[in-house]
Amino acid sequence: GAKRCIGIECSDIKEHAAVIAERNGYGEVITFVKGKVEEVELPVDQVDIIISEWMGYFLIYESMLDSVLFARDKWLRKDGWLFPDHARLYVGGIEDADYKEDKIGFWSHIWGFDFSPMQEMVIQEPISDFVDVSAIATSTCCVLDLDLQTCRREDLDFLAPYSLTMQRKDFVHAIVVWFDVSFRAHSPPVVLSTAPGQPATHWKQTVLYLDDPLVGHKGDKISGLLAVRKSLQNPRDLDVKVSVDFRRKVGQVSKV
Repeated sequence: GAKRCIGIECSDIKEHAAVIAERNGYGEVITFVKGKVEEVELPVDQVDIIISEWMGYFLIYESMLDSVLFARDKWLRKDGWLFPDHARLYVGGIEDADYKEDKIGFWSHIWGFDFSPMQEMVIQEPISDFVDVSAIATSTCCVLDLDLQTCRREDLDFLAPYSLTMQRKDFVHAIVVWFDVSFRAHSPPVVLSTAPGQPATHWKQTVLYLDDPLVGHKGDKISGLLAVRKSLQNPRDLDVKVSVDFRRKVGQVSKV
């Protein structure tokens, strides 16, 4: 086992963690430091391994990756390990008529009143929910691949192209987004996936609804750009935009 462990925690749970470590015989091994990663001082100059469960919805929404990269640059020795050490973000197209009608369409008919202006607002908000793998009507595409040993904070704001191919004749109501993180330094490598069809996690998947559904046949192409950046109002929030260029047998549709 490790000769020494140092945990950084900003909340009062640090006190409870210290008691638990003591009661289980690790009081001399595990040290807890209270505060923000960017502000604390550690009792050592370098560490061999950094372990953090920093992921948020959409991988980087409300995530703590910025703090992990700060810790990496300040304390991790040159040949040290970071766990997880890689992260990837994926997109696919889904048929989701029933859920879209339930969550968005109902605003057009509430007890006889027209609330349709609300639709324009709520459709702009991503939805976190579980997506059945059978709903995916397209191929999938990786839009972000991060090597956490070398990536920079600037890499977390990105503009990435994507290209999807219809796998069957169907509607596409939304773009679904998920991620995986991997521990490639481990032998054998271990992957934690939040993809549809994988064991459920609290991260679920992120659904970005289109204003109007696409109607495609097998082999039709959906492509575009995914633009992601930290919100100027709150850096833990994200601003996300998706452009859609739909190439089908009977014509082309472009949307943002």
